[in-house]
Amino acid sequence: MKVLFSNPPWWGETHKHLDGQGREIETYTTGVRAGSRWPFTHPYPVPPGHFSIGSCSPYPFFMGYAATYAEKAAGANMVFRDSIATREPYDSYFAFLQEQQFGYIVIESATPSWPHDKRIIEKIEGLSPRTKIIVTGPITSIGKQILDEVPIHAGVRGEYEKGVVKVLQGATGMIEHDLLTVDEMNASPFPYYDDVIAHRYFDVNPKGSRMTQAQVWSSRGCPYKCIFCVWPATMTGNDPTGTGKRTVRHYSGDYMEAFLTELVQKYGFRSIYFDDDTFNLGDKHVEKMCAVMRKIGVPWSAMCRADTSRMELWKEMKDSGCFGVKLGFESGNQYVVDSIVNKHLDLEYARKAVAECKRVGMTVHGTFTYGLPGETHEQMLDTRRYRESLGLDTFQESGTAEIEGTPLHTLSNEKALKKYSGAQIDEDYVRETDGRLKFEKIRQSLQS
Repeated sequence: MKVLFSNPPWWGETHKHLDGQGREIETYTTGVRAGSRWPFTHPYPVPPGHFSIGSCSPYPFFMGYAATYAEKAAGANMVFRDSIATREPYDSYFAFLQEQQFGYIVIESATPSWPHDKRIIEKIEGLSPRTKIIVTGPITSIGKQILDEVPIHAGVRGEYEKGVVKVLQGATGMIEHDLLTVDEMNASPFPYYDDVIAHRYFDVNPKGSRMTQAQVWSSRGCPYKCIFCVWPATMTGNDPTGTGKRTVRHYSGDYMEAFLTELVQKYGFRSIYFDDDTFNLGDKHVEKMCAVMRKIGVPWSAMCRADTSRMELWKEMKDSGCFGVKLGFESGNQYVVDSIVNKHLDLEYARKAVAECKRVGMTVHGTFTYGLPGETHEQMLDTRRYRESLGLDTFQESGTAEIEGTPLHTLSNEKALKKYSGAQIDEDYVRETDGRLKFEKIRQSLQS
């Protein structure tokens, strides 16, 4: 049984404009799908078929783990093709599918890419009608409706190692969440890499990241219930209202040491980025990973939260090779953080965490979102003022994207949600599934 785990091409419009010297140049648009919590489109400097070093390219974690898991558990003849990482053009991709005639193709999708991905699936069905298509990712939150929208064999909800194996063993239709246990996680094969794609993944932030960079997980899940956050609501949990249970599962120190040792030795990575939902959930995990990274001996960075580990551990991270962290603030207004986002982060404590990270010698990248439901213009300006006061090395601002399966999407179909008392869809709320496009719509108002 020949199975393709596919992250298909996603190209948008090409724009022509004049540069500063009056020469006509072209700007391309591409999308980031699997591996991104909020899939989005962005400008790209070179055309399809060409790779631009240093561009945003996240590792497709769920797919990478599911590919090697299916190969081991179901005996699948597995092929992995990340067309986003290689910037593959459509004609090359479809020619490959027509030539290979796979028995199954696994495609991960979410709300921003779904209109595009439906066309991809319909094209595949025409080129290879015997191929059985399995759709995974946050878009499966819509349930059985997805089976009527496109010609697919099955949909798998949540993280999809075990679900894909069920389909390869005969299951059809919508496969419900079946998450790996901690023991199953730590007994699973390492996620997929190869010589073609290994060095294509990179995130320039936090400041100090070196190419080549390995993007990895040391845990799965997050217990917090931010209104817009996709993976804890749809992939590592099933919680579209913010009232359900969300779990965190950690990889063992032995698993991580073996995995990272193999990655560095095989591919010569010069830095490691832990893209966990929240890397520093608990002191014990941070201490464990610091011990692992002292052995690995490669500079590293991580996606963290400002208040989930002891203040003293920022120095322990720095001493074990951590050069920088990403911290999610979301808003600079405490009411918005508590009552709309439901993050419950003390912004003054977060300010102290930034100062401590900087004091011990780490860089800090902050993330902020605008256009939350019920957020006022003045509250958005509070975010700008707060961000400017932190002394961050780098920062990211985006519009709040509405992705299927999140409490934010649920709110758009209901008048109120219990856990989000300040969130409301009013006449000022801008609905948009692509955070970049939404930010473009509200950016001008933030200049005042």
